[in-house]
Amino acid sequence: MLDHIGFAVKDLPRAKAFYQATLAPLGIGVILEFTAEQTGKHAHVGFGKDGKPFFWIGTGQPLEGRFHVAFTVADRATVDAFHKAALAAGGADNGRPGIRAHYHPEYYGAFVTDPDGHNVEAVCHQPG
Repeated sequence: MLDHIGFAVKDLPRAKAFYQATLAPLGIGVILEFTAEQTGKHAHVGFGKDGKPFFWIGTGQPLEGRFHVAFTVADRATVDAFHKAALAAGGADNGRPGIRAHYHPEYYGAFVTDPDGHNVEAVCHQPG
């Protein structure tokens, strides 16, 4: 089980704005922020819920290639809201909301590409 995950982005203010808008329908928001001065090296923004940050972005050397992260949600309407919010925030469609039966019959997901080109997904495993 993962406790948290983080990666560097090219433009922290732009990525922060994107993820704030995109993750809001999932009930995920900014929990903690650290400046480069506070850490002595890089700035970080921690997103999460219930006071626990688990998804971190920050400054530093951005990843080469594409990163994939998927957020589990409770219902299909939240998947739809995630996709709509991500597109409105400047993300690119990377897979419209829908059933992905090749994973399993109830796998309902949507995929977007963030400003750095990473593949971000919201998925519901519950029957519709």
